[in-house]
Amino acid sequence: MAITPTQFAKKTAQSANWTDAKRRVLSSYREWIRGAPEIQTMYNVPLPAAAIRTRIRQEFERNRQVNQLSVVDVLLFKSHAEYQETMNFWKQTTHIMSYFKGENFRGDKRLPSSFMEGFLEGRN
Repeated sequence: MAITPTQFAKKTAQSANWTDAKRRVLSSYREWIRGAPEIQTMYNVPLPAAAIRTRIRQEFERNRQVNQLSVVDVLLFKSHAEYQETMNFWKQTTHIMSYFKGENFRGDKRLPSSFMEGFLEGRN
């Protein structure tokens, strides 16, 4: 797949009202959900596409209580920028995996949480 930097670019716009904002948010959400299998393939994410979709849903739900139209517009802009960077393969796998803090994709525990744990495990 050839990467065209402007393929996923969107023009920045202000929402006229809450109906327009809701339509734009749902459109952005659908783009992310549809892109989950491609994200999994491109970045070799060791998680199923369903887990990626769940995480996308959590990110959108986190901002569900926003009640200012201007803040929604800024969040939409950030979402579009993030989507463009992700789909154009401008990130690395570690950037994608940072959204899955509970998952340990490197295979082992990186560092002990305290000095005593490391000492008792025999780490130098």
